[in-house]
Amino acid sequence: MIWPPWRGSAHRSACVTALAVLLLACGRKPIPWFHDAATETGLQFTHYTGATGQFYMPEIMGSGCALLDYDGDGDLDVFLVQGAALDDPRKTPGNRLFRNELVPSGKFRFTDVTRQAGLHYSGYGMGVATGDFDNDGRVDLLVTNFGENVLYRNNGDGTFRNVIVESPDVALQGRWSTSAAFFDYDRDGWQDLVILNYLDYSIQANKRCYEPAGEIDYCTPKAYPPASAHLFHNEKGRFVEVTQHSGIGHAQGRGLGVVAFDANGDGWQDLYVANDAGANHLWINQKNGAFTERALESGVAYSENGLPKAGMGVAVGDYDNDGAEDLLVLNLMREGATLFRNNGRGDFTDSSLKTGIHAITFPYTGFGVGWFDFDSDGWLDIFLANGAVSLREEQRGRPDPFRERSLLIRNPAGNGGSFVDVTQKAGPAFDLLEVRRGAAFGDIDNDGDIDILVTNNNGPVRLLLNDMPRHNWLEIQVDGAGLGAGMSVTVKASGLPVQRRRVHTDSSYLSASDPRVHFGLGAAERIESVTLYRPDGSQAQHYKNVKLSSLLRIGPERH
Repeated sequence: MIWPPWRGSAHRSACVTALAVLLLACGRKPIPWFHDAATETGLQFTHYTGATGQFYMPEIMGSGCALLDYDGDGDLDVFLVQGAALDDPRKTPGNRLFRNELVPSGKFRFTDVTRQAGLHYSGYGMGVATGDFDNDGRVDLLVTNFGENVLYRNNGDGTFRNVIVESPDVALQGRWSTSAAFFDYDRDGWQDLVILNYLDYSIQANKRCYEPAGEIDYCTPKAYPPASAHLFHNEKGRFVEVTQHSGIGHAQGRGLGVVAFDANGDGWQDLYVANDAGANHLWINQKNGAFTERALESGVAYSENGLPKAGMGVAVGDYDNDGAEDLLVLNLMREGATLFRNNGRGDFTDSSLKTGIHAITFPYTGFGVGWFDFDSDGWLDIFLANGAVSLREEQRGRPDPFRERSLLIRNPAGNGGSFVDVTQKAGPAFDLLEVRRGAAFGDIDNDGDIDILVTNNNGPVRLLLNDMPRHNWLEIQVDGAGLGAGMSVTVKASGLPVQRRRVHTDSSYLSASDPRVHFGLGAAERIESVTLYRPDGSQAQHYKNVKLSSLLRIGPERH
């Protein structure tokens, strides 16, 4: 059932809860927590790897997705990154933009508007990042590729313009770019840009690799040299490369996941990079345009046994509600994900074993990931999009022998217990064995809970709609130049710990999420206060008497 956006969450919650009780009384299974709504909503898309049996490395790594309100109508649209034939990328259909028709029609359907929006570009796509780099209050796009990156400015009339010629450094022609993030590292009010590069790789230099039984397989990343991330300074809407000047170029890694956040609580945005088969990087902002790599000293370079893992996706969030954002890094099967708990001063502790995260994730290879409060109880939970990169022995002889199930993991809600794998209750979409990669998070149907958009390598897109019985909630949208990126919001609600969340679209893997900030408020009877903070930590706005289960839109500051 599709719930219209004008229907209150309390009405839906009562209906879902009553129906669940009725079904249980009749001896039937309860309603699944999520269902795949891609087909029923017209979201028709299948990723294409272009594989020809040569086992080229880019074939197994893509691709990403984005949730963004490109037309400013109040609902989330969908951007999907497409692969290509490596001998000629123009042979494929290219990336796709789907407009959400929920507002104003009330019909939750998607329409392919790629061509009329000016986004009909064909290349070997990898990832996408969203931000407002020209400060006009509209969301812009960066698409990363194996080849040449593309930068799109939102024209504000439902179309985009490719402006890579105005910022040619961003193209990184001939490189293999992966995840990227817009963030304002020098606090000048303009969003800068970081782009990761994976390997020093070319089709011409592709190596032939084999798994232990002698069957051809994709090479490990160690077969190729690493590369450095690239940093670009925003000069009022035009990007200039500052990689070497900033220090970012002084360390190399096989970069796959990136997130910008204030790791040490000093009011300046830092960078965390998940590197495959090597030490992860934590770039601490020196407040003068330079960064210093401090992952080892901060405890986030390696897992607690001192060994590097295959860092892929990364998520940042305050899972224990202590006011400091923690890090979750996904790795290969038989490595387990790594959870780094932040003490608020930039010192991290590997809490993977203690919290149960390591055991739950050990059998899987993780890519897309996010902290999100799927049950709206006030504590951040986890979704992981899994899919192998080398042949799984039990799938030998089958097409695409890299299939795994994704995971839904519930937060122990501050009681000191371990995280709980609740995947079996999540619904049939979680029973599917697929090669999942990108994941983006947001309230896609505007009903007050967080849904998930997931891409498959060489497979269909999945739109996992949240059907959980409804609790109270609050969503915050910051309008104006920069769309509030880097700001944080604190919510005090009766009977719950204080929650602090930050406005951002980055993290996960090759993907970008809803900039609106979501707060699960459980059974809270009232919201006591909402406070917005600037990236430097200073208070911007303060609200009282905010309505439960509503969207609060915060306008731009007036100076």
